[in-house]
Amino acid sequence: MRRTTTGLIGAVGSLALASTLVACGSSSDTTAPLSNAADASDAGHPEWSKYTFTIGDNGGDGSQELAKITGVFDNAPYKVKFARFTYGPPLVQAAVSGDIDLGSVGDVPPITGAAKEYGFKVVAVNRSLTPDQAVENIIVPKGSKLRTAADLKGKKIAVPQGSSAHGLALNALKSVGLGPKDAKLVFLDPAASATAFNTGKVDAWSIWNPQSAIAVKNGARILVKGLPPVDQTSSYYVATDKSLSDKTKRAALTDVLKRLSREFAWGIKNPDKYAQALSKEQGIPLADAKASLAAYSNRVTPVEQSDIELEQKLADVFLEAGQITKKVDVKSITDNLLPSGYDSSKLKVTS
Repeated sequence: MRRTTTGLIGAVGSLALASTLVACGSSSDTTAPLSNAADASDAGHPEWSKYTFTIGDNGGDGSQELAKITGVFDNAPYKVKFARFTYGPPLVQAAVSGDIDLGSVGDVPPITGAAKEYGFKVVAVNRSLTPDQAVENIIVPKGSKLRTAADLKGKKIAVPQGSSAHGLALNALKSVGLGPKDAKLVFLDPAASATAFNTGKVDAWSIWNPQSAIAVKNGARILVKGLPPVDQTSSYYVATDKSLSDKTKRAALTDVLKRLSREFAWGIKNPDKYAQALSKEQGIPLADAKASLAAYSNRVTPVEQSDIELEQKLADVFLEAGQITKKVDVKSITDNLLPSGYDSSKLKVTS
């Protein structure tokens, strides 16, 4: 559980987009579509009233605004707050310190976090409902002469270190027989990466949507799409060991995750509202939010063996490339919160 806002700032430094934790306000509309969203098996539980859970919002994923619109936490026997981060690595660090309890990140932060022996677990998967559409890409500026991944040899690539885009860059290079030493990975956070890309200080940028989509709209070109077998289209929920190790708190955290998955399922069925939530949280035009909506259209499920194998393969790539110094056993950092067969896309949600 979060100790103080100062603790959060210390955990994530300048990488946090918003250091103020904003309480999820109850919807004033008694007809909010998910205001009675409790899972029948998790109803009641007055012992949960002592908890306040902090949810890590990765880059403005719409979770906070959707919670307000849907009222999904209105009848929860606990309180929730949201903390926003610009990307995954600082979110994982905050989970380790107990500043957040739960949050979604790309495929790489769990690996780099485990390599540093952080105390967290991967507890669920966000699976894309549009797996044929990339959620991140390696892009080049308008007029660039680069045409294939092989052309990245000797070039500067802006990459948020330890992020899913870092994994995309490594795998893209490896797919054409290159390693990180064959190109220059320029490690910058997303905002600094954008500046470097827009001012011509780097030759390419490995980045996710909506940044990728907005850049392409403004004239950039996709060099490498973030699609299998080069990249995953799934992301992962992580939770702090401090919450998972307590039986009662773990049960309550499972309820938090189920409610989150329900609000996102509602958002997918109400794309205009979902886009509005993304636009507000990210401070981008509504048209840009709508254009990147596919990147946020996911279904939440338990972690499967195939996910563990994909993550293990990626962890081995990072070790081989010298991006981490300790072998990571992905299975050892996996601890499913959701029951077998759970799939948020099958939830019945009202419009």
